[in-house]
Amino acid sequence: MGQYTKDIYRDPSGPPAEARETPYIRNFEDTVNLIVSKEPIRVCVTGAAGQIAYSLLYSVAKGDVFGKDQPVNLLMLDIAPMMGVLEGVKMELQDCALSLLREVVATDDPEVGFKDCDVAMLVGAMPRREGMERKDLLAANVKIFKVQGQALDKVAKKTVKVVVVGNPANTNACICAKYAPSIPRENFSALTRLDQNRAQAMVS
Repeated sequence: MGQYTKDIYRDPSGPPAEARETPYIRNFEDTVNLIVSKEPIRVCVTGAAGQIAYSLLYSVAKGDVFGKDQPVNLLMLDIAPMMGVLEGVKMELQDCALSLLREVVATDDPEVGFKDCDVAMLVGAMPRREGMERKDLLAANVKIFKVQGQALDKVAKKTVKVVVVGNPANTNACICAKYAPSIPRENFSALTRLDQNRAQAMVS
């Protein structure tokens, strides 16, 4: 039995002070102090009741996206019929008791979801249904991303970074940026990795 273990058995209150004062514990305390001192960033995820967002939300909340020392306020936005599901997702996140997650908001109001947000992840979009022509899909998504662009323009920080995930991502990003003229165009990005993978497969 090592000296450290003997000390624990001899003193039920725990190891001696010199054993407790380790570099690991000091680093842990420094990390905790840093987390407490940093201002949380406001992150909005749309389509938050969907399956893609379900995985994304947890990654954002536990620090995989913005860093293990960056607290977040998570704003989850979806349409009114999905609010029951979204409240369930909210409770799951709260039950996780994640140290970086300061606040969770579930809403169907874009102006609430985008209020003062630093990052907007636009996951929700109208999917292409059977028998739907591409022009019908574009028309449906124009309505969605026009409203979201206007809300971003009105209530989000002007430094907000907007990542468009919902397909057709390039078109949706263009629409959103058009209706948010006070936000710099370079702050909008479209995730088109699938298109890139397909193009690479065709030329390889």
